[in-house]
This record gives sequence, structure tokens and C-alpha cells, in this order.
Amino acid sequence: MEENLKEICKVIRKDIITMIHQAGSGHPGGSLSAVELMVGLYFNKMKHNPKQPGWGERDRFFLSKGHACPVHYSVLARSGYYPVEELNSLRKLGSCLQGHPNFCRLPGLESSSGSLGQGLSIANGVALAAKMDDKNFRIYCLLGDGELNEGQVWEAMMTSAHHKLNNICAIVDYNKVQLDGPISSIKELSPLSDKWKAFNWNVIEIDGHHMKQVLDAYDAAAHCKDKPSVIIAHTIKGKGISFMENKAEWHGKAPNAQELELALAELK
Repeated sequence: MEENLKEICKVIRKDIITMIHQAGSGHPGGSLSAVELMVGLYFNKMKHNPKQPGWGERDRFFLSKGHACPVHYSVLARSGYYPVEELNSLRKLGSCLQGHPNFCRLPGLESSSGSLGQGLSIANGVALAAKMDDKNFRIYCLLGDGELNEGQVWEAMMTSAHHKLNNICAIVDYNKVQLDGPISSIKELSPLSDKWKAFNWNVIEIDGHHMKQVLDAYDAAAHCKDKPSVIIAHTIKGKGISFMENKAEWHGKAPNAQELELALAELK
């Protein structure tokens, strides 16, 4: 299973850089860093049905860092929500695959996103509703580390803990680089694990590119019954493409034809 998931990760990374190249714009760095986290969810852990996107018992996923939508679009397409060929329409006029997700136009999305800091608040609302309706589905929310600069995230963290929302699993894509440079030089987050613990969350810290650790973390989160869980996933911005890794300039830049060719060669 893990080897199969690793192969899917390669396909997703090829999709990401190819569609962003064809669009001429987009966000490769933070999309590439989240691949294993997304693949582990959609191809192994989440209850979902591409043939019935609105299935009431489905698990819900919220992409709070909406600029990383290329990874989500690829995972949805490869899961069967819509034809893979649609990926070629990223950021094109009239396309359902906008530069930030529009859930009114694309099956498989639970919310629109783009304005950073809002995802966990939305996830809280769904989690509270699930509790009130005695539903067993789980709610996942992927956050960027730069996004944790937003005060709303910390308010939402307090809300999750206050209501003991054990049906929520937050995931921090901790790649340590944001648009303007290293997290440490802009607004230091460490000790990040201690901060989430202080907000009364169950904290699981992993290598976000190690598939077994990713899968085990989702299992551990599901088994925590008295508080919400967060997976702090240490990742690499631009993972898988050497000239993009840990480079802030690849936060929001499309590869040219030569760079695409080099990247695809590496991913072989």
C-alpha cells in the first residue's frame, strides 16, 4: 500500500508543475510540500465517494491555504471526481479550476478558500454540526505555517478545544518558508508543538513526506477521544524538485519550459 501511495505522489507532483506551467501562474512550493499529506488522506484514510460528492456520511476536507489548490485539484481528479484532462484548464477563463478554490463550481470541494486563516473556523462549524446531529464523519483541515500568522487561526484553535471537537484533525504543512522568506525571519512559530499543546490540542509531530508516519498520524488522531488533534508535519517547500526546494521564490511562480523539463526528469 505505501509503495503504491508513493507512486501516486509522483503522479501528483507531475500534475502540479505541469498545470502551473501551462497556466503561466500558480503556487508550486506549498502544493508540492503537501502531496503526501493529501495522498494519504484521499487514497487511504478518508471516507469519500467521487460518484456521490454530496454523500452525507463522507469525511470533510477543508483546504485553508487555498493558494495550494493545484495539489487538491490533482488529487480530486486522480480520485475520480472529474476527468484528469480538466487539469489543463487551471486558471483559464471560464475554468472550474480557479487560482483559488470555488466550491460552487467544482465537485469535491467543501468551501471556497483563499483569504488565509479562515479554514479552521469553517471546519469548527461543520464539526459542531456533526456533533449536534450525532454524525460520525471526520473533518480535516490543512493549514499553511505562514498562515498561522493569522490571529483567527488561534481563536479557532481555542474554539475547537473548548468544545472538545475530537472529530477535527488539523494538519499544519510546516515547510518553514512563506511568500517573503523563512518563517523564522518573519514571525517565528517555534516552539509550535508546545503552543498547540497549550491550547489543549492532541499534538502529533511527524515527517510529512514519510508515508507510514503520515498514515499512522491519521490513525492516532482518529483514536483521540477527548480533544481535537493536530498533525504538525515537517515538510520541504517545493519537495521533489531540487531547484525549488526551500526556495521562497517558488512560492508563487510558474516554471518555464526548460524548468518544467528538468523537473519532470527529476520526478522520473
